[in-house]
Amino acid sequence: MNDLERRYLRLLRAYPADYRRARGAEIVGTYLDLAAPDQRWPAPADAADLVRGGLRQRLRAAGVTDLIPGVRLAALLALVTASALAGVWGTAELHPPPVEWGVPHVGPFVSLGVVAWAAWLLAAVVIAVAPSRVARWAITLALLLTIALPPVAAALDALRPPLMVLLPQVVLGLLGLALPGRPSRAIRLAPALSALLAVVATEFLVGLDAVGTYYGATLAIFLPTVGGLLLLVGALLAAGLALGGDNRGGWALVTLLTPAGFLAVPGLADSFGPGQGSITFAELAVTAGAVAIVGPAVLLLTVLFRSRRASTRQPSGQPCPTCGARA
Repeated sequence: MNDLERRYLRLLRAYPADYRRARGAEIVGTYLDLAAPDQRWPAPADAADLVRGGLRQRLRAAGVTDLIPGVRLAALLALVTASALAGVWGTAELHPPPVEWGVPHVGPFVSLGVVAWAAWLLAAVVIAVAPSRVARWAITLALLLTIALPPVAAALDALRPPLMVLLPQVVLGLLGLALPGRPSRAIRLAPALSALLAVVATEFLVGLDAVGTYYGATLAIFLPTVGGLLLLVGALLAAGLALGGDNRGGWALVTLLTPAGFLAVPGLADSFGPGQGSITFAELAVTAGAVAIVGPAVLLLTVLFRSRRASTRQPSGQPCPTCGARA
């Protein structure tokens, strides 16, 4: 056994043990046949394929085959939400306070956030016109620029959007990376259309002086409202799909609890805080930490519950409906 075969066998641990025993040698043999003569490490694409295949087999064995399609549906809703928020923030960045107010700003923009919002709007356009692999690179670029805003703004002593605006955007973007490999045209256009509608609506509200800064009502009311709408849309989709026996919507709804929770952090901190004065950074941090734990925990518990139900659904001694074998 050479090093390459040994490394492929390690990657094969992503698969369930029964599947490895049945088909492990065949899978590794196929990859070895396709490898270059002097190749010592698995190709990144091969490693990703093995991990994805192992995850699918484990989900199938656990009886939760709808999880990945549900996550992909949640990814679409997350990208639509992230694009709409980028449209709102990006348009608002173009309208800094009047000079006579003496409020600091960055050139013709409110803050450095305009760079990140432009990247998200670009990602929405790329999703509409390019393959999913290219779209994921555009989303990754927008994510990196968003994550880089706090340290860059601190280094330049420049204004930036608050963390409670940036953090939900990052979470939505991370979920958006699970976009389907070959989405339909309607799915590809959805983020760009949501961004366009958000830009038009925000520009209209700016003309009515109805758009303020990133703070105040923006944090306490607007972001939690967006989170609530995201869950409402997810619940409606789950109910509609469930009528046809499709469980994708339910998994999408559970997956969306985490990004919706991060959008609601300011409102949650205000509701469960001491109720005196403005929300403190410590309250926001504790609430965000709780959301980061509770959201994924609910998803994990749902997976465990469904897998246990699947394992006990068929009584012992009954023939398998697929192969006829008895337990």
